[in-house]
Amino acid sequence: MNGLVLKIAACALSGALALPSFAAGRGDASGRADSGTVRVAVYRGPASCENCSETLKRAIERLGPKYRVDFVGADEPIDITARNLASYDVYAQPGGGQDIAGALASLGDERIDAIHDYVARGGRYLGLCMGAYLASGSGLGLIPHELDSEVARPGFAVVDSDDAAVAVRWQGREETVFYQDGPYLLRAAEDPGFKPIATYANGDLAAARYSFGRGVVVLSGPHPEADASWFEAAGIDVARMPDARLLRSLLVELGR
Repeated sequence: MNGLVLKIAACALSGALALPSFAAGRGDASGRADSGTVRVAVYRGPASCENCSETLKRAIERLGPKYRVDFVGADEPIDITARNLASYDVYAQPGGGQDIAGALASLGDERIDAIHDYVARGGRYLGLCMGAYLASGSGLGLIPHELDSEVARPGFAVVDSDDAAVAVRWQGREETVFYQDGPYLLRAAEDPGFKPIATYANGDLAAARYSFGRGVVVLSGPHPEADASWFEAAGIDVARMPDARLLRSLLVELGR
């Protein structure tokens, strides 16, 4: 991660006013013609939690046949390298545990640099819960600030690390979403690509889009990808589980 601070500053200065489409991002990164297919690389490894990567892969695939999803990671057939990431439209970092420093260490400097440079060159990053924390300035360096947990914030109903379903306002709709100690996000008035996507009931930002270099970063504190098994294991009524529109909206924002 040597020189990461300088890379962040340079990418912030080079951010375009108009965010590119999936087709433009794919062309920037790999030179492939647009086929209508959205290729997604989902991280799987020690920086994620048990079943988090698999749940995210299934949730994205359920959105439709245009999404082609592969696992990537040190122990996968496809590792996280600049060459491999150039073949993908989206890199997705799922949820994990609470050890952010340990998660970064498990990725290693070479993979961190590959993800950072992939986004700077026009790639898309989707970060959910731990994946959002990892995007911070001292992590992958995709956003300039650090992130803190929403737990025990003024007006937030969750006061501990137990799993919960929390109320959010998601693109104008009142929803409930699975929550596991996710962050609240900060606004970025100087980022021309910044856009709020969802807020917690207390008004704190729950999901948002940012720009980084020529790329796009979409982060979510809660888990819109969580399936019925997550709700059942936590003893939460499955009726509180949102439909696929929430996860789809994050991918749509990545494509703008």
